[in-house]
Amino acid sequence: MSFNQNSPTIRRLMTELKELQKSTENDFVAGPIGQDLFVWHFTIKGPRDSPFEGGIYHGKIIFPQNYPYSPPDIYFLTPNGRFETNRKICLTMTSFHPDQWNPAWDVRTTLTS
Repeated sequence: MSFNQNSPTIRRLMTELKELQKSTENDFVAGPIGQDLFVWHFTIKGPRDSPFEGGIYHGKIIFPQNYPYSPPDIYFLTPNGRFETNRKICLTMTSFHPDQWNPAWDVRTTLTS
């Protein structure tokens, strides 16, 4: 992948990607598919001790050009019983609530919450 390495957004996304690649996280995986660093796919396990336990859910994260200063859009692509598929989800950590977004949050924070 070749990107403008001087862009704060690109630097941040590349840092997050490298950290996730080194991670021993067992509850989710996330990263870009193909050459578009602004569109990531994720697979997440349903949380333990919840109605979603045992489920495996696929989704995508679309980052804005000024990430991390603006929140991403998150979509679930598989039915999950809580959110409609292929529609932006409404959470504090998404573009539905930009006033509540904290630039210190990252992909790991978003997917584990």
